[in-house]
Amino acid sequence: MDALLDLLTKDSRLSPEDLAARLNLTPAEVKSKTAAWEADGTILGYQAVVDPEKTDPGGVTALIEVRLTPERGGGFDRLAERVAKFDQVTTCWLMSGGYDLAVVVQAGSLQEVARFVAEKLSTLGGVLSTVTHFQLKIYKQNGFLSTPTPDGSRLPITP
Repeated sequence: MDALLDLLTKDSRLSPEDLAARLNLTPAEVKSKTAAWEADGTILGYQAVVDPEKTDPGGVTALIEVRLTPERGGGFDRLAERVAKFDQVTTCWLMSGGYDLAVVVQAGSLQEVARFVAEKLSTLGGVLSTVTHFQLKIYKQNGFLSTPTPDGSRLPITP
């Protein structure tokens, strides 16, 4: 990955001046590269990583394994795109291994996730089966520890 993209991924709040100083570039070069990546879709957006226990303690996140029958002429793409468009879906990946899609869903309750699976996801033509796993606790999310050490140091290494 490009060093500028790497820094933006870790902290998109850094100013062009800070980024330029860290990478031995000019702020104009940083702005130009960033604008080009935004225009060509390399950078899809910017987000804050939020602790859901502090913002939505009643919310539920589930990872759903989905097995599909690939469509003739379209493979998994058309069905995966339909799944990804549901409002409840925050992430949708084509996977290797024992299932075809990994779908991350956020809802207000376990019952809402169950309704989503029963009424929307499993009723789609081509969906063979689903397995739902509920998130219990977050330890690390998008590269951020949910309970960082007070001094920012790493855990001690023991033999």
